[in-house]
Amino acid sequence: MTAHSGIAWIGFLSDYGLSDCHVGVCHGIMASTAPAARVIDLCHEVPPGDLRRGSALLAQAAPDLPPGVLLAVVDPATGPGAGTRRRALAVVAGRSVLVGPDNGLLLPAARALGGASAAYEITGRKYLRHPVSATFRGRDLFAPVAAHLAAGLDPTALGPRVPVEALVQLPKPVARLTAHRLEGEVLSVDRWGTVQTTLEAKLFEAAGLKVGDTLNVHCRIGVVKVPFGRSHADVRPGEAVGYLDSAGLFALARNTNSAAEELQLQPGDPVAVRLPATMDSTG
Repeated sequence: MTAHSGIAWIGFLSDYGLSDCHVGVCHGIMASTAPAARVIDLCHEVPPGDLRRGSALLAQAAPDLPPGVLLAVVDPATGPGAGTRRRALAVVAGRSVLVGPDNGLLLPAARALGGASAAYEITGRKYLRHPVSATFRGRDLFAPVAAHLAAGLDPTALGPRVPVEALVQLPKPVARLTAHRLEGEVLSVDRWGTVQTTLEAKLFEAAGLKVGDTLNVHCRIGVVKVPFGRSHADVRPGEAVGYLDSAGLFALARNTNSAAEELQLQPGDPVAVRLPATMDSTG
């Protein structure tokens, strides 16, 4: 591929949190290498090592960002047990380059950008900060590489090409339409207790479910009847509602309350929406 002509944007997501200086230090490293680049902090409160949550957030944010570099550092090997060797990657997708560990974190975002067209293992030591810490590769490896790419470095200079099909893939989340119901799982829970599921809008369309219907949702506490609305504002305070969120995924919320607490749901839990009797009577 041809060299980039100075990509001015870096989107940054991590599980570093904001209670210490890790994020700020990474900003400093990027500013030292690419002072003209602008860094967009997407999220740094990904639960430690939570690849499902991190990959979902990155994939949902990616299409709304300007073309540039996406830097993502979420890895179960960070924190306690840090130091596990994982391949470091630069993945080209559309007009952007994603930088991070080869643990499945980057590929959903690459797909959201049209699919990964090339991947390179980061082995070029001249683009790293030395010495490279075994426990803070965000500072010493990923941040400087992201900055070099933003300043115009062609990703082919970083190291050998890796077949895209050889990259680590996260298990595909459950999301399907059966004869009797939509079957999915909880993808994430936000700070307000809204439960985002893996069920996409196209599944509801295929099932003939529409806004205004009453949904029978099967979850941990049993079957819950909720209106199919447009947002949590469609119900009175304390009441539950189901709707398609800004990412086009089915979400469960309670107006002013936590749906996750009320329904006892957490990421990975199964969720199903029963189809109307007129549809499942043939199954």
